[in-house]
Amino acid sequence: MTHDEWERLCDGCGKCCLEKLEDRWSRCISYTEVACDLLDVDSCRCANYAQRRRYVPECEQLTPANVRKFNWLPSTCAYRLLARGEDLPDWHPLVSGDPETVHRAGMSVRGRAVPKRRAGRLEHHIVTWPL
Repeated sequence: MTHDEWERLCDGCGKCCLEKLEDRWSRCISYTEVACDLLDVDSCRCANYAQRRRYVPECEQLTPANVRKFNWLPSTCAYRLLARGEDLPDWHPLVSGDPETVHRAGMSVRGRAVPKRRAGRLEHHIVTWPL
């Protein structure tokens, strides 16, 4: 798979760009509705994808070699699905041919994510819907 093909696997849901909390004892991950500083909550795309790691150093670079180690990826993530040998869902833009199907299917953070600058304490924004 080429780099461009790999990048096109992203469905544009924005779920991986939500802030997450990890319990230090149980290692359980809790998702919040709080978006990364660079996530455009309307388009569900990174506002500066090419330089995101410069501005958000903790932003992870997914690769075919490391994608399996990120247990915080949503169950609907195409990278995670392919790593498990599973098919992409019908609403995925590569299947549907339409980048809006992810949003129409309710699989994105559009209309649900809160910009980080307005959020306050992350513990007050824990949600269950991203999974």
